[in-house]
Amino acid sequence: MLNTDNEIVANGQTYASDAARYRAFAARDINADGRFIVAVKTTGIYCRPNCSARPPKRENIEFFDDIPSARAAGYRACLRCKPDGAPQSARIAKVVTEACRRLERDENVPSVADLARVAGFSEGRFHKLFKQATGLSPKQYALAKRVEKFRERLKGGETVTAALYDSGFNSSSRAYEASRRLGLKPRDVKTGGAALVLKAAVAKCSLGFVGIAMSERGLCALAFGDTATAAHEAVQSRFPKARLIAAERELNSALARVVALVEAPSGSLDLPLDIRGTVFQERVWQALRRIPAGKTRSYTEIAKSIGHPTAQRAVAQACGANKIAVAIPCHRVVASDGGLGGYHFGTKRKKTLLAKEAAE
Repeated sequence: MLNTDNEIVANGQTYASDAARYRAFAARDINADGRFIVAVKTTGIYCRPNCSARPPKRENIEFFDDIPSARAAGYRACLRCKPDGAPQSARIAKVVTEACRRLERDENVPSVADLARVAGFSEGRFHKLFKQATGLSPKQYALAKRVEKFRERLKGGETVTAALYDSGFNSSSRAYEASRRLGLKPRDVKTGGAALVLKAAVAKCSLGFVGIAMSERGLCALAFGDTATAAHEAVQSRFPKARLIAAERELNSALARVVALVEAPSGSLDLPLDIRGTVFQERVWQALRRIPAGKTRSYTEIAKSIGHPTAQRAVAQACGANKIAVAIPCHRVVASDGGLGGYHFGTKRKKTLLAKEAAE
């Protein structure tokens, strides 16, 4: 796809320059497949950017935008990666999806070696491809899905023990792992987070007032309001049953960093993030964090980038569920027609954040 600057973009990566293309080729970036062609002067062949053949020296490589251009220059197709065929991304998306279904379905979590064998890749290659596609390792994905089931069963009224085994954990020792993944104790999940205590603070900024909440793991909420009270209530709405403790003095440094990010949203936030969501939501939020500052993506583009091309509505819902505004930049997602689209804190703030990034 093309962005407004006519740079080739895939999953937040640009391949407009030869330097960027060489980095992608050296890393065998699967996202670059179909975006450009790599030609080798010494052999006279052209390859996919993710060809598994031994990479040639940099001085023996030239890049083309497409296959016809490489052919016109006298190159022939590589017999290893077969660049004239359909992009390998389609095959990889299929095998990763099938692996995800197995990890969700099988009572005994299949090993990476077993998943790789079925997929037809080496273990190391499959692990890398799976993580590129989902943002998680197979083991992390399986644990996340079980934690998700664990949480839903607790909220549904099951005992911790019943929820533990019904969710696929085969021993009580896994309860600790689940608790750590959730950032809550099982009994806190069962009560909807009623026992959760968060430190909170509010400060004035150019967008009105910004409120934050911090857990032991890091920043878990960042919200805006027209008044200090409204900003505090916006944070509380993200964790409605949690108890917020005012801690302006203790969070002074963290709050200053957050305000600095709001004023210059293309910068980085030097704070740990406590990200809490479903597997799908976290994949969407990871995709949002890959959008370059000053650029935007549509809900459709985000859906495609995470392997769910028809899940635009679910992507929009995940953006709305984002608890950490700006740091997880859901303001960079716009409507397919070029309009601003929605924003939890109002389109005026969204427009201002995008304008700030464009001006930097």
